Amino acid sequence: MTTTLRATLAAVLLCAFTACGKKDDHAGHDHSAHKHVHTAPHGGTLVEVGEHAYNIELLRDAATGKLTAWVLDGHAENFIRIKAPALELVATVAGAKQTLSLAAVANPATNEKVGDTSQFEATADWLKTTTTFDGVFPTLVIRESTFSAIKFNFPKGSD
Repeated sequence: MTTTLRATLAAVLLCAFTACGKKDDHAGHDHSAHKHVHTAPHGGTLVEVGEHAYNIELLRDAATGKLTAWVLDGHAENFIRIKAPALELVATVAGAKQTLSLAAVANPATNEKVGDTSQFEATADWLKTTTTFDGVFPTLVIRESTFSAIKFNFPKGSD
């Protein structure tokens, strides 16, 4: 076997055994019943966008009726700045549709601004009392990709 072939084979095997770049603490166990899980940086609800492409973290503040969303990478580790001035969310609350427009938030500490931010916010009175709802982002544009009908449950997240 040539050195180049050995190096290629080693790289392929390394990629195959390090799914998601995370250490597997359960080596030798059947993973077919386990779900791939990431932790939301702000302790909110993660909504998967695309097949492991991105995440939206949602955090509800009941006292103010505010819902904050952050756009994150597929591992929910890094913030992804996008150009959108707002994220549109349709929530079903007690059988009624409620539309939220989460406006882009500028953050001088991270040098984020509207049109180049990862954070979005909206307030609504129903968010003060509603602890669970089904939601859908009709369309999300993240970087060069467009995603449609991203469904989730709050606070459970994606299925």
